[in-house]
Amino acid sequence: MQAGQVEYTLYFVHKGLLRVYYPTESEEICVGFAYDQTLICSFPSFINQQPSAYAIQALRRTELLGIHRTDFMRFVDENAAFTRFWRTELERNLLGRIEREIDLLLPDPAQRYQRLRTRSPHILQYVPRKYIASYLRMTPETLSRLR
Repeated sequence: MQAGQVEYTLYFVHKGLLRVYYPTESEEICVGFAYDQTLICSFPSFINQQPSAYAIQALRRTELLGIHRTDFMRFVDENAAFTRFWRTELERNLLGRIEREIDLLLPDPAQRYQRLRTRSPHILQYVPRKYIASYLRMTPETLSRLR
């Protein structure tokens, strides 16, 4: 998905690795990842049906299962058990975003790196370093020194 497009599909990542990033004139700022057994879409665009400010790129060979927004919303409305699951997923993701906000507020790159190691150590094994550096808002060289 490219920035400027409207997101109509929610994807389940069966296998693979993707990144969500915010493109600017000078850089692509990584804001998140999706990997095996996670969901991905440009969520603001998916909900508001407005053009996305974000882009999504596969970083590895990826197998996705997708559902169109209309079908997904109908399914949520008609299935109470799934509605509870979806609410739990939204809550879990919101808590993760709040933790991410804290990470971004920390001025010390070493603190940001340590928090990622504590919170999501699997990312360090799975995601290429240049994208981890972008996600942590530091240069790849700084990340190498911290490792």
